[in-house]
Amino acid sequence: MGKYNDELATAGVLLAADGLRASSEGARVVFAGGAPSVIDGPFSEIGELMAGYWVIRVETMDEARDWAKRIPFRDGVVELRRVFEPEDFPAG
Repeated sequence: MGKYNDELATAGVLLAADGLRASSEGARVVFAGGAPSVIDGPFSEIGELMAGYWVIRVETMDEARDWAKRIPFRDGVVELRRVFEPEDFPAG
């Protein structure tokens, strides 16, 4: 994984990357009807847990897909999503 992170950094596209600790050390804040409630981990929905993340700046979603296909995973799922930029919001 370190080699992959180095490749992202060398290419100049890596903005942030971190691994996350186990869900047993986390909590979720759930809002229902405007009221928050806290649920302490661990969480059982293994397929829905995020173990880490990368934030990369690329020109197109195709470029993001190309980088994601190079991640050295044996098993797993990677979700690609855009980050909001100031220009995504109307001036006002």
